[in-house]
Amino acid sequence: MSKQNIRWKQRFQNFEKSLDYLQQAMQIEQPDVFQKAGAIQFFEICFELSWNVIKDYLEEEGFTGLRSPRDTIKKAFETGLITGGHAWLQTLENRNRTSHTYDEAAAERVIKEIVKIHYPLLRKLYHTLQEKM
Repeated sequence: MSKQNIRWKQRFQNFEKSLDYLQQAMQIEQPDVFQKAGAIQFFEICFELSWNVIKDYLEEEGFTGLRSPRDTIKKAFETGLITGGHAWLQTLENRNRTSHTYDEAAAERVIKEIVKIHYPLLRKLYHTLQEKM
Protein backbone atom coordinates (compact mmCIF):
# COMPACT_ATOMS: atom_id res chain seq x y z
CA MET A 1 0.00 0.00 0.00
CA SER A 2 1.52 3.35 -1.04
CA LYS A 3 1.95 6.32 1.27
CA GLN A 4 -0.62 8.27 -0.78
CA ASN A 5 -3.14 5.41 -0.55
CA ILE A 6 -2.77 5.40 3.23
CA ARG A 7 -3.05 9.19 3.30
CA TRP A 8 -6.42 9.37 1.56
CA LYS A 9 -7.78 6.59 3.75
CA GLN A 10 -6.61 8.33 6.93
CA ARG A 11 -8.09 11.63 5.74
CA PHE A 12 -11.29 9.74 4.89
CA GLN A 13 -11.59 8.69 8.55
CA ASN A 14 -11.39 12.33 9.64
CA PHE A 15 -13.93 13.26 6.97
CA GLU A 16 -16.23 10.55 8.31
CA LYS A 17 -16.01 11.96 11.86
CA SER A 18 -16.67 15.52 10.72
CA LEU A 19 -19.66 14.39 8.66
CA ASP A 20 -21.09 12.69 11.74
CA TYR A 21 -20.64 15.88 13.79
CA LEU A 22 -22.32 17.91 11.04
CA GLN A 23 -25.24 15.49 11.00
CA GLN A 24 -25.61 15.77 14.79
CA ALA A 25 -25.53 19.58 14.60
CA MET A 26 -28.27 19.58 11.94
CA GLN A 27 -30.53 17.48 14.15
CA ILE A 28 -30.78 20.18 16.81
CA GLU A 29 -34.29 21.56 16.79
CA GLN A 30 -34.53 25.32 17.27
CA PRO A 31 -30.75 25.90 17.46
CA ASP A 32 -29.55 29.05 19.16
CA VAL A 33 -26.98 31.38 17.60
CA PHE A 34 -24.06 29.41 19.09
CA GLN A 35 -25.39 26.09 17.80
CA LYS A 36 -25.90 27.60 14.34
CA ALA A 37 -22.34 28.92 14.38
CA GLY A 38 -21.15 25.46 15.44
CA ALA A 39 -23.08 23.80 12.61
CA ILE A 40 -21.50 26.21 10.13
CA GLN A 41 -18.07 25.46 11.59
CA PHE A 42 -18.66 21.71 11.21
CA PHE A 43 -19.75 22.37 7.61
CA GLU A 44 -16.52 24.28 6.92
CA ILE A 45 -14.38 21.53 8.45
CA CYS A 46 -16.28 18.82 6.63
CA PHE A 47 -15.93 20.60 3.30
CA GLU A 48 -12.20 21.14 3.81
CA LEU A 49 -11.71 17.46 4.56
CA SER A 50 -13.94 16.45 1.63
CA TRP A 51 -12.00 18.29 -1.04
CA ASN A 52 -8.69 17.19 0.47
CA VAL A 53 -9.71 13.52 0.56
CA ILE A 54 -10.88 13.86 -3.05
CA LYS A 55 -7.51 15.39 -3.96
CA ASP A 56 -5.61 12.61 -2.19
CA TYR A 57 -7.74 9.95 -3.87
CA LEU A 58 -7.30 11.49 -7.33
CA GLU A 59 -3.56 11.79 -6.82
CA GLU A 60 -3.48 8.10 -5.89
CA GLU A 61 -5.25 7.49 -9.21
CA GLY A 62 -2.46 9.36 -11.04
CA PHE A 63 -3.91 12.85 -11.46
CA THR A 64 -1.60 15.79 -10.77
CA GLY A 65 -1.81 19.57 -10.65
CA LEU A 66 -4.70 19.68 -8.19
CA ARG A 67 -3.80 22.79 -6.26
CA SER A 68 -7.13 24.24 -5.21
CA PRO A 69 -10.60 23.10 -4.18
CA ARG A 70 -11.97 24.34 -7.53
CA ASP A 71 -9.39 22.35 -9.56
CA THR A 72 -10.07 19.28 -7.44
CA ILE A 73 -13.85 19.55 -7.74
CA LYS A 74 -13.65 19.98 -11.51
CA LYS A 75 -11.37 16.95 -11.92
CA ALA A 76 -13.55 14.83 -9.60
CA PHE A 77 -16.58 15.76 -11.71
CA GLU A 78 -14.73 15.01 -14.96
CA THR A 79 -13.71 11.58 -13.69
CA GLY A 80 -17.18 10.76 -12.37
CA LEU A 81 -16.09 10.58 -8.74
CA ILE A 82 -18.72 13.18 -7.89
CA THR A 83 -21.91 14.34 -9.53
CA GLY A 84 -23.52 17.77 -9.34
CA GLY A 85 -20.45 19.82 -10.22
CA HIS A 86 -22.40 23.08 -10.02
CA ALA A 87 -23.74 22.19 -6.56
CA TRP A 88 -20.20 21.37 -5.41
CA LEU A 89 -19.01 24.78 -6.61
CA GLN A 90 -21.92 26.36 -4.72
CA THR A 91 -20.76 24.44 -1.65
CA LEU A 92 -17.26 25.89 -2.13
CA GLU A 93 -18.71 29.40 -2.44
CA ASN A 94 -20.69 29.01 0.77
CA ARG A 95 -17.64 27.67 2.60
CA ASN A 96 -15.66 30.70 1.41
CA ARG A 97 -18.44 33.06 2.43
CA THR A 98 -18.90 31.63 5.91
CA SER A 99 -15.20 31.34 6.71
CA HIS A 100 -14.56 35.06 6.12
CA THR A 101 -17.59 36.79 7.60
CA TYR A 102 -20.45 36.19 9.96
CA ASP A 103 -23.73 37.76 9.03
CA GLU A 104 -26.79 36.38 10.76
CA ALA A 105 -29.02 36.55 7.65
CA ALA A 106 -26.35 34.85 5.55
CA ALA A 107 -25.87 32.24 8.27
CA GLU A 108 -29.59 31.41 8.21
CA ARG A 109 -29.47 30.97 4.44
CA VAL A 110 -26.35 28.83 4.59
CA ILE A 111 -27.84 26.60 7.31
CA LYS A 112 -30.81 25.91 5.03
CA GLU A 113 -28.49 25.18 2.10
CA ILE A 114 -26.37 22.87 4.25
CA VAL A 115 -29.45 20.81 5.03
CA LYS A 116 -30.88 20.78 1.49
CA ILE A 117 -27.79 20.81 -0.74
CA HIS A 118 -24.39 20.51 0.92
CA TYR A 119 -24.93 17.73 3.45
CA PRO A 120 -26.50 15.40 0.84
CA LEU A 121 -23.51 16.01 -1.48
CA LEU A 122 -21.04 15.32 1.29
CA ARG A 123 -22.97 12.21 2.32
CA LYS A 124 -22.98 10.93 -1.27
CA LEU A 125 -19.21 11.47 -1.49
CA TYR A 126 -18.81 9.56 1.76
CA HIS A 127 -20.67 6.55 0.34
CA THR A 128 -18.75 6.69 -2.95
CA LEU A 129 -15.39 6.71 -1.19
CA GLN A 130 -16.47 4.09 1.32
CA GLU A 131 -17.11 1.75 -1.62
CA LYS A 132 -13.58 2.40 -2.89
CA MET A 133 -11.95 1.43 0.43
